[in-house]
Amino acid sequence: MLACPFEKIHPSFLKKDALFFMSHAFNLAIDAWNADEVPVGAVMVHQQEIISSAHNQTRSQTDPTAHAEMIAITMAAKKLGDWRLNECELYVTKEPCPMCSGATITSRVGKVFFGLSDPKMGCLGGAISLHKLEKSNHKPEVTGGIMKEPCEAIIQAFFQKQRSQVSA
Repeated sequence: MLACPFEKIHPSFLKKDALFFMSHAFNLAIDAWNADEVPVGAVMVHQQEIISSAHNQTRSQTDPTAHAEMIAITMAAKKLGDWRLNECELYVTKEPCPMCSGATITSRVGKVFFGLSDPKMGCLGGAISLHKLEKSNHKPEVTGGIMKEPCEAIIQAFFQKQRSQVSA
């Protein structure tokens, strides 16, 4: 297994903005790579504090639902003692898939920020926009493109590594 060639980002705690929180999600994507998982990281924020964080664990847990977003949402709900996460923000390095997009809507996450769009499976604007369903009772605010370049680079490099190992 090849160690992740990307370096962790150390943002200043003086400015807790989207870049600050996405930097933490990106660092979790590096942890995922080093655990031989698809490098996706997610953090849940409540009142400007990270209350949960995770990276993909589908391989290590042999669980197709162990996506970074799903784990972070579950942990946040437990921490707050409520499944309604209206006052929370989710930061994730790649646009959520159908399952994770549905979880953000069902758990009523207030805002979702992601790095890399996913035109094949992303469901918050990439392939489809589940958060804009007309009759849905919850529509989170969605912002994409936060740290797009490094989020895209780590995913592309990981899958290039995977393909080269298969062909070797």
